[in-house]
Amino acid sequence: MKYLPIAASFACILAAAPAALAQAAPAYNPPKTSWGAPDLQGIFSSASLTSMSRPAGATGLIISDEEAAKLFNKNIYTRVAKEEAALSPAELLKDANPDRAYNRFWMDPGADLGKIDGKYRSSWIVEPANGQIPYIDSPTTVRSSIASSEDEYADLPSEGPESRSVAERCIWLGSSAGPVLSNIMYNNNHQIVQTPDHVMILGEMVHDVRIISLKGVRNPSNIAKWGGDSIGHYEGNTLVVETINVEPRQNSLISPKGKVTERFTRVADGQILYEYTVEDPTKYTQAWKGQMPLNASPGLYEYACHEGNYSMFNLLSGARAYEREGRKNGARKAIFAGVAEAE
Repeated sequence: MKYLPIAASFACILAAAPAALAQAAPAYNPPKTSWGAPDLQGIFSSASLTSMSRPAGATGLIISDEEAAKLFNKNIYTRVAKEEAALSPAELLKDANPDRAYNRFWMDPGADLGKIDGKYRSSWIVEPANGQIPYIDSPTTVRSSIASSEDEYADLPSEGPESRSVAERCIWLGSSAGPVLSNIMYNNNHQIVQTPDHVMILGEMVHDVRIISLKGVRNPSNIAKWGGDSIGHYEGNTLVVETINVEPRQNSLISPKGKVTERFTRVADGQILYEYTVEDPTKYTQAWKGQMPLNASPGLYEYACHEGNYSMFNLLSGARAYEREGRKNGARKAIFAGVAEAE
């Protein structure tokens, strides 16, 4: 008789189990294209105050709401917004600060830190565990070799347009269409279009375009491409893209010997989980990985990079003025819209 309560309890557990299982959320079943591939098409935004690398002070990859609030308040975009909100338009102009050429009004980086599975992320990098890109030669070391201190940046030569960066010349930005996709101060939208043989990723910034072949055939190895030579295939509901041979002038995250593997998985009607692995023994001490959500966006903005753009003319004119005064383009402090980045 003493075993009856135990048996009765066990029977109750078994009776309750089907109800508990029935309450579990069903696995998401993404839509399919007319030819049976997982449908990833649409316009998605990577806008977020979470950065690729983990900021100083973050305790780990997944952070609490309280820690996310602290990182939010320390974020450079948040600090710029607070500073400029206290200034009138006349005061913004009066200080004649050239770093305010990109004042906060024109920035659209996102309103909060990013989340994956409903939890805040301090960085998109998940490996290494410290959330940092594992450079063989750190950018700080390279930068300080051409600038007078680690908190200064050396300007590029200004002999002509060709000596400036490809982004300034409206040729390619890189983080817009990748590889790797990232998030920046504005124009964070990406459009994905699929056909049975190809996938296109259009980046809003500088209207960069990548064409990914699903046929498994690469271009000749001696022809480097903007955005790299990308081939893709489907693994279940995931598009897997392997990219090599990126045009060297793109200032990519990989050298001609490197490879980026990206995975695009629609995890909800309005979200794609974007994952990537960067492998390049010439640049990094190890392979490194990241994850980032791409959230549904209402549309793309036109990016008219050249039309009405006086920046290149003004930049080169400024360099000529420096020459007439016997000055040189040198290092400048790490200032962003009036606020010191390193603070």
